[in-house]
Amino acid sequence: MKKIMMVDGFSILFRCFYGMPLLTNRDGEYVNAVYGFLSAVFKLIDEEKPDYILTAFDTPKPTFRHEAYFEYKGSRKQMPDEMRPQVPLLKTMLAKMNIAVAECEGYEADDILGTLARRAEAAGMEPVIVSGDRDLLQTATNTVRVKIIKTKGGKTETHDYRAADVLNEYGVSPEALIDVKALMGDASDNIPGVPGIGEVTALKIIQTYKNLDEAIIHAKDIKPKKASENLAAFSDQAYLSKKLAAIVTDAPVETDLETAAAGNIFNADALAECARHGFKSFLPRFKQADTVRAETEVGSAKTLTTEAEVKSYTDYLLREKKPAGVYAIKDGKKYIGMAVSPAEGEPAVILPGGQDDLLTVADAFIDSTVTKIVFDAKSSGFICGSFFDALIAEYVLRADNPPRDVSDLAFRYLNETFPSIEDLLKNKGKKEKDRLSVSDLPFSVCAAHMHNAASALVRVYPIMQKELAEAGQTDLFEKIEMPLINVLRKMETAGIKIDRAALTEYGLRLDAHIVLLTDDIYGLAGGPFNIMSPAQLSVVLFEKLGLKGGKKTSLGYSTAADELEKLTDRHPIAQKIIEYRTYAKLKSTYVDGLLAVANGPDSKVFSTFHQVFTSTGRLSSSEPNLQNIPVRMPLGRELRKVFIPSSEDRVFISADYNQIELRLMAHMSGDETLIDAFVNNRDIHRLTASKVFHVPPEAVTKEMRGSAKAVNFGIIYGISAFGLSKDLNISVKEADRFINEFFYQFPKVKKYLEYSVETAKTAGYAATIYNRRRAIKELGSANAAVRAFGSRAAMNMPIQGSAADIIKIAMIKVSDRLEKEKLFSKIILQVHDELLLEVRKEERVAVRQILKDEMEGAANLSVPLSVEINEGASWFDA
Repeated sequence: MKKIMMVDGFSILFRCFYGMPLLTNRDGEYVNAVYGFLSAVFKLIDEEKPDYILTAFDTPKPTFRHEAYFEYKGSRKQMPDEMRPQVPLLKTMLAKMNIAVAECEGYEADDILGTLARRAEAAGMEPVIVSGDRDLLQTATNTVRVKIIKTKGGKTETHDYRAADVLNEYGVSPEALIDVKALMGDASDNIPGVPGIGEVTALKIIQTYKNLDEAIIHAKDIKPKKASENLAAFSDQAYLSKKLAAIVTDAPVETDLETAAAGNIFNADALAECARHGFKSFLPRFKQADTVRAETEVGSAKTLTTEAEVKSYTDYLLREKKPAGVYAIKDGKKYIGMAVSPAEGEPAVILPGGQDDLLTVADAFIDSTVTKIVFDAKSSGFICGSFFDALIAEYVLRADNPPRDVSDLAFRYLNETFPSIEDLLKNKGKKEKDRLSVSDLPFSVCAAHMHNAASALVRVYPIMQKELAEAGQTDLFEKIEMPLINVLRKMETAGIKIDRAALTEYGLRLDAHIVLLTDDIYGLAGGPFNIMSPAQLSVVLFEKLGLKGGKKTSLGYSTAADELEKLTDRHPIAQKIIEYRTYAKLKSTYVDGLLAVANGPDSKVFSTFHQVFTSTGRLSSSEPNLQNIPVRMPLGRELRKVFIPSSEDRVFISADYNQIELRLMAHMSGDETLIDAFVNNRDIHRLTASKVFHVPPEAVTKEMRGSAKAVNFGIIYGISAFGLSKDLNISVKEADRFINEFFYQFPKVKKYLEYSVETAKTAGYAATIYNRRRAIKELGSANAAVRAFGSRAAMNMPIQGSAADIIKIAMIKVSDRLEKEKLFSKIILQVHDELLLEVRKEERVAVRQILKDEMEGAANLSVPLSVEINEGASWFDA
């Protein structure tokens, strides 16, 4: 028997829209509902393996039900603005996948599904109706199966119903469910039903009397009395409700079932549409359908094996001066090989690794002014000559979704797919611990990947250039992000020295603190337990000590940091555990971690600086992460003492922007009072305290200034009265008064923040003064908490992102000056608004002046930038 699967379009689409976070494609269109819908349908195809498939949709025009009852579905909310444009996107996607769409004016999708199910049944098919709407259960028969999608406990489940299953669960036949709905009504569709009769009573009545006619005849015998009286009084309303609830099974649907034959779903056109939306997780389905390049096919690429061949080809590239895609595979510092792909249509060449002379001959091209289109120049080593880093370009264009590999770019821009290196290694079927390195891959596989990547790079280049120009982000890319690559590479190469003896001694001090804290915690808990075990800690806090818990998890009540903070005023054990965790992390992450990596002859650590990690443009570091050292705690701050200059003739100089985010808030809001304070070098926190507390500046106390400081920085991050009350340990009412008073005194700040949110809501993103953009999808969420997060991000991103841009400009300018003046001093670390330099002692005066000139001159604002410069024999001292 042939099977036909019929999907209730809007029912599934609505579920997916509300069940998934907002997602946008590269054109800024919302696609979360489309993605969820396709995921669900593909899973159903796997499960059901239908011979025919179609999707039914309502049309915008009123149906016969609206004519019968004007208020039908009158209480329904309008479709969310973020979902409405996804409907045509989904229909386009379905058309490209050859999945039939059925619509019928004057009727609903339920009627279409009911009608086509009866036709299919009559034609000897097995119909399967997929929906989240239980109304369709009335169409179930011994042949027609209704698959209802439910969400239970956060998990999506499906339940199948034929006629016997409906009878078993509800005690009535599928047809009798219409009579049940006639009695109970339906608030979601605004079907009135009979007042006072709910689902339980309605089911009991129809189970007893079989149908609505018999129930009305025996109304006087029905209990409770209220139901009896109302059924007699509202019998006409019950019959109207039955008419509204009954699914039509003979609607004039023009769709021919043969047009729903499941054909070539995973085809090239569908792949192109998936690529446009960025649905890369669907790729395996297209791979099975032979729409993807073979893993080992090198195509027309030629492998060069002699110096003469490489020199001849290099001369050709230098002579033609055409931009070329360049892609290499490395295993550590060893090159497996390199591919060069000139303009589209010309054959690529491959240079095998292991022959240094070949790659050396190619250096003339790599070092030249011919544009090389590369991916992750810093890691690949292609940071000389003229180059265009496609990874950085895509980060500028879409910071919230940077590509992992060139194959991501090929999929997004060219509608092409080929395996990434990660895919190739996974395809070997090894466990993670046994994974092969790229050196273990056959060279033919590496050559194919390099060819595919280089070919893709040269073709995405003009597209990305055009997108950068259209978004007004060419300057951000060319003048900030691209020059920064070389600065970061120099920092990574320089490294920073560790005083191993001091670090070991610091670790012993941490151990002593941890032992004392452990004893205190055991004493407060009434016995020993594993402090680092969330499950055991949950038992101690919320069962043994009887504290009131917050969030519940599978392990018990949450013991996350924010939950422990809430307990600090209820029991002393909470603060002890917070301190224990901090010291334990310092010991494992920094002491043990740094000792493990600072094991070379010069005891240096070489952090990796990530340029495409954060959506605000801030840099991050890893292996080791030197940007998250906890400096608020005295003992955490002391960790900086173990970072020292590499020799005795050098010192550290630290240059830190003074209140750069507050200065940017003054500049971007145009608030005259704030601008005047910074221009005249007044204490901004004292000024705010004076305004908020209504006292002269000289009467501001230390406590007042501290509160004002919290308000100043909190405003930038969109702090709530509740958040400020926690920071200052005051009532929410008092915190709310502080915030309102701040906005009263600085009205342009409030207007600016409100404008930032509205602009982000309209544009879909927030932007810095250099036009770095961050998508703020959260503002369109149906969830109030998510929208609130989006509002805070929209307020903060332009300020925090602009600060990140300015420190990057400063790094470039300082690095250039050091090189121009032929100084040996160098930048070795960047942490948020601070630069740390290792400086020859005889160059200290010159370096201080360079830092002041270039950092304070990095941006032209309506307020001056101010830099605090210090030096010392360790990072702590500086």
